[in-house]
Amino acid sequence: MPKLKTKSGVKKRFKLTATGLLKHGVAGKRHRLISHNGKYIRQNRGTTVLSKADTATVKAWAPYGLK
Repeated sequence: MPKLKTKSGVKKRFKLTATGLLKHGVAGKRHRLISHNGKYIRQNRGTTVLSKADTATVKAWAPYGLK
């Protein structure tokens, strides 16, 4: 059986927590920030945990796990 390939974007964008959840960076923080208010920028600081519905899909893209 051949090895399965990992989607290279998943390696760069997601990290696995100790409990098996997936952390990801928040979207909408790269450019055009002047049009967003301060509350939007503050609330999207740092990382968030991926929803349970999307976690199964992303884990399928990384068949041998994430670091």
